Amino acid sequence: MASGSEVGAGPGGGAGAGGASGAGRRVTPPMDRMWAGWRSAYVAAAGNGALSGQGSLFRQILESGLPDSETHIVWRGETTFAILNAYPYTSGHLLVMPYREVAELEDLTDDESAELWSAVRKAVVAVKRAYKPHGVNVGANLGEAAGAGVPSHVHLHVLPRWNADSNFMTAVAEVRVLPETLDDSWRKLREAWPS
Repeated sequence: MASGSEVGAGPGGGAGAGGASGAGRRVTPPMDRMWAGWRSAYVAAAGNGALSGQGSLFRQILESGLPDSETHIVWRGETTFAILNAYPYTSGHLLVMPYREVAELEDLTDDESAELWSAVRKAVVAVKRAYKPHGVNVGANLGEAAGAGVPSHVHLHVLPRWNADSNFMTAVAEVRVLPETLDDSWRKLREAWPS
């Protein structure tokens, strides 16, 4: 069966011969999506900590006692830290945030705010050193309606971008193919982080 449907199909499903306007014109179906159903369980179990009562996913990572090489924490400051995104858009996708779980930028202390911006600048330098990108995205999704995956713990995204960095899998299947593991990204960014 063809992937597109035909507009103006006549009896029997064939295109009408010289029939209604649009007869025989193909209509492109909406893009199919590949789902990662396992991710919803991860988000539900850890996401905001609402179900567990243990704080945000980031607080749980910080309080896990695991080494930074396992949690993929790239840098630690006095009030903020940088960690790899577990589901990166591109290799080297960092999240920079305060240790304290706070949902709104305006609720940060002056010290947290100052170090957060300084850490974002350092993250940009590290990403540029490690990946030599053509550009860098820096952004925040504040609140669930804005797309925040962990809305209770404000964080900024820093990720490398390249001219025409889409690939066949992204264009056809909305799937990202990452060329390196999180462990490799962690090592690169730790080495590239400015002192």
